[in-house]
Amino acid sequence: MKTRIKVCGVTSVEDALEAVQAGADALGLNFYAPSKRFLSISKAQEIAAAVPPFITLVGLFVDAEDEVIQNVLDQVPLDLLQFHGNETDQECERWRRKYIKALRVRPGTSIEECAAAYPGACGLLLDSYRKGVPGGTGEAFDWQLIPDNLDKPIILAGGLNPDNVSKAIEQVAPFAVDVSSGVENERGKDPEKMKAFVEAVKQ
Repeated sequence: MKTRIKVCGVTSVEDALEAVQAGADALGLNFYAPSKRFLSISKAQEIAAAVPPFITLVGLFVDAEDEVIQNVLDQVPLDLLQFHGNETDQECERWRRKYIKALRVRPGTSIEECAAAYPGACGLLLDSYRKGVPGGTGEAFDWQLIPDNLDKPIILAGGLNPDNVSKAIEQVAPFAVDVSSGVENERGKDPEKMKAFVEAVKQ
């Protein structure tokens, strides 16, 4: 099965279209205000309007207030929600949208127990743990911690880049991979790095 590709933390129409041109299946729009990749609703609307059909738009939230989430959902045509904080399954389910739950993995983490706490999730995004940072660390975690018997699709994140993503896919065989800092330069997403990442996934 083809490994899907999500480019997260897209901050401009230009970067979004370049990610799609490179071969991304999904784009992550970040609504976590402290993040350097945070998007205003108006900018998210611009990106959503420019993206061609059959590209999944994923809205990323971290322990957001209900009114923040509702405001985004009322104005931005998201296809999928991604919860990256301490939200419970009930809190994620209440929006009646498909959602994926991010789990921050470190030694001692029982991914099976964490997964069981989110029966409503349509997939699990496994990311690296760093205290106080909900994601986008650019650091990989020990992929051997991932069990083989999870009954939900796995989206592998955390420190992926064009140089290590092929190895990650060989070892983990995830449904999808998620990249952000691994395809960036000083100004934002790097077109050549995105192309190299997609090519490495295909290989």
